[in-house]
Amino acid sequence: VQLQASGGGLVQAGDSLRLSCAVSGRTFRGYTVGWFRQSPGKEREFVAAIKWTYRTTYYADSVKGRFTISKGDAENTVVLQMNSLKPEDTAAYYCAADQHLILSSIMTPDQYDHWGQGTQVTVSS
Repeated sequence: VQLQASGGGLVQAGDSLRLSCAVSGRTFRGYTVGWFRQSPGKEREFVAAIKWTYRTTYYADSVKGRFTISKGDAENTVVLQMNSLKPEDTAAYYCAADQHLILSSIMTPDQYDHWGQGTQVTVSS
């Protein structure tokens, strides 16, 4: 399973960005797809996840009300819409996917089997 994350960039505080995660050669049916982020010197942290088939979504408290995870237009894409960005949102953002996650594991990076490369998001103040 190959994942490709894209859409990062340099923006100002209050701006928006739209990240995409695409899987090659298959769809996301049956997968939980998560977004995580990592800043230098910090551990990778959970941002949001979606159980693709049921569209059930989960968010870190720090992004609730500002970020939205959803299915993309294609069955092999998940989108993370990020609004009202803050400097503390600056990080490398990674998408991950797994078929066998239980609810209690959705926010744990180690439980995901498949990862894409990071896309950098930088928010200036």
